[in-house]
Amino acid sequence: MRLLHTADWHLGRTFHGESLLDAQAAAVDHVVAVARDERVDAVLLAGDLYDRALPPVDAVRLADEALSRLSEVCPVVVISGNHDSAPRLGFGSALLDRAGVHVRTAVAGIAAPVELAGACVYAIPYLEPDLARAELGCEERGHAAVLGAAMDRVRAALDGRPSVVMAHAFVAGATPSGSERDLAVGGAASVGLGVFRGVDYVALGHLHGPQRVGSNARYAGSPVPFSFSEAAHVKSLAVIELGQRASEARLVPYPVHRPLAVLKGTLEALLTDPAHAAAERAWVQATLTDAVRPEDAMDRLRKRFPHTVALLFDPAGGGAAGSGTYGQRLAGLDDAALVERFVEDVRGAAAAEQESALLQEALAAGRVAELSG
Repeated sequence: MRLLHTADWHLGRTFHGESLLDAQAAAVDHVVAVARDERVDAVLLAGDLYDRALPPVDAVRLADEALSRLSEVCPVVVISGNHDSAPRLGFGSALLDRAGVHVRTAVAGIAAPVELAGACVYAIPYLEPDLARAELGCEERGHAAVLGAAMDRVRAALDGRPSVVMAHAFVAGATPSGSERDLAVGGAASVGLGVFRGVDYVALGHLHGPQRVGSNARYAGSPVPFSFSEAAHVKSLAVIELGQRASEARLVPYPVHRPLAVLKGTLEALLTDPAHAAAERAWVQATLTDAVRPEDAMDRLRKRFPHTVALLFDPAGGGAAGSGTYGQRLAGLDDAALVERFVEDVRGAAAAEQESALLQEALAAGRVAELSG
């Protein structure tokens, strides 16, 4: 059985405020072409079809077109990710089943596989612990507990046929980038790879860098980059021959719609150095090292690099603690740390332990409300 594994399309996402719709449409064209050329038996889309629970109209239109085109080539299995609204994505799933598009967003269907070409695909949607643990019978609160309970149901249903599990999760030991949303507020978000024991292949979503995890699991990664932390990624989809080791998967690179360039130097050097010619058509993050901040730096950079979207300052000899813009100092903080920093900055004192606990409860409640609405 030949599978095409993709994930994390995040339709509707922008890149530093710039639309990615054209790049995402080109990625969809590529997925359809590879599915047809490789004569795959199924396409697996391992979560985060959309970037948010209420995606913009253009993103919904592109998703509709993509799934319609893929269904003309082969069956498609889609699970909801942590960015998707499971109830909205799952609307009409019974009707879509008849068209060969199998959308799985609910706990109830975890042990009922999608049967394809003699193999069983067990599609586990993203499981928010506070929403899923009651239905799964988990007393313990956490991602490892709910996913472990889901996999117990899967293993109980295995019948000797080749088996694939789809899941949207953060597996311990895998490498994140700077563009994934944290899966947990104030708790462990990762799960051990051992939770997936007993199946032939694990098609993972959530992390945006393509990578193998263990011997039979893989993250497909996102089709396009969403942050400059992904500048070194080679975005690809995986063509899997079921029965072979996941490490032997064949990776098919996506076309690069617009490359990323991370530049650093004085403004004059960036504007004149011929070595930066390739960056003139790229998304550019420029860090200026001038001792004095140049005037109109962004406008001047965009005359040479029209797609400059991020401008940072690191004066030569600088880098002291607290230096840089406010945005730079906040970069990389998770939601909980960001809110606590806001409290500290506004009132001049850090949140007390009890206050931090309340903030984390509020963030968790907001996430649950978003996913269930």
